[in-house]
Amino acid sequence: MKENRSPSIIEPPSKLYPTLTVGIPTYNEAANIERIVQSFLDTQYSNLVEVVIADGGSTDGTQAIIQQLAVRDARVKLLHNPLKVQSAGLNLIVQHSTSEIFLRADAHADYAPDYIERCVEALIKSNALNAGGAQRFAARTPFQVGVALASRSLLGNGGAKYRDPQYNGYADTVYLGCFWREALLKTSSSNESITPFDLTQITNQDAELNLKLLERDRQTIYVSSEVCVWYYPRETWKSLFIQYFKYGRGRYLTTTKHRKTASLRGRLPFLAILTVLILTVLSLAVPILRPVVAVLISLGLLLPFLESLRMVLKFRKNFRTEFWRSDRTPPSLFEVWFICGITLLTMPIAHFSGYSYQLLRQKVFRAQNW
Repeated sequence: MKENRSPSIIEPPSKLYPTLTVGIPTYNEAANIERIVQSFLDTQYSNLVEVVIADGGSTDGTQAIIQQLAVRDARVKLLHNPLKVQSAGLNLIVQHSTSEIFLRADAHADYAPDYIERCVEALIKSNALNAGGAQRFAARTPFQVGVALASRSLLGNGGAKYRDPQYNGYADTVYLGCFWREALLKTSSSNESITPFDLTQITNQDAELNLKLLERDRQTIYVSSEVCVWYYPRETWKSLFIQYFKYGRGRYLTTTKHRKTASLRGRLPFLAILTVLILTVLSLAVPILRPVVAVLISLGLLLPFLESLRMVLKFRKNFRTEFWRSDRTPPSLFEVWFICGITLLTMPIAHFSGYSYQLLRQKVFRAQNW
């Protein structure tokens, strides 16, 4: 029988509104932080205790904005994150909080007015330890539109359930997340401090934490289509490549740490590209393999643009309402098709590069950190 870990939906009304802390790690978010914090302060949720921001030494005025918000509303609190990385900031917030629920938020997103309410509702009804919504995508530039379309594609998301806005059910991870704080405390890697978010997982800390929760129960992470949050992707090709390079490094660390629970999806880019590279090398000595390699490479270059065309045609009538968040003229369908195709090529190559780099660091050079 499944353990009863959270308040039941049929308990007295006061139990339906557990105390809640919103935690936001930041670094140079002056353009977004006031809007994000105020959106949470305006919630109708009756038991929001605090909005805690862990700042990693911003130099653009982010801290001054937070301090001004704190003067206006005592629920706003600023913590200093000397280690600068997100995982350290999130750990600081969990340590600071005494609320029953910890809601992890990000400054690169837009949240529905009822975001907190729907997260808590999903957490309680599902009897999960972590609940949230799909990672919906929004865009203010043509490049972001292309990334948004690519991320909705099977080639871009690998079939991840948390990328499907219509999905309702249990999954292996969720975007951001709304946790029972008690569950986070039980995942801490240190007996001396509260560290649910692994400091070695600089870019993959959310997925790694969820894997620790899954080791306790396979039905412990829940995705609800009622929870709406929109993420703004990277704005340039270079920043996208760096992001997925880091994702690849983080995925290697996660899969080696959680061999039994880590999904195959996180290793697919590495395995697929490695297979092609091995066959290419073998074809130098085995000529019969050369046509096979030529077909694989051709498919690898062509398929992203065919998939991009499919996505453009699928969203051609509503991509402006689905993704576009700017007063400027939306990009042409041809521009979106090209950017989406380039993105679908970039994501696996950058991920493979990061995964391979981290593998070599640890297996060949015996490096133990980033």
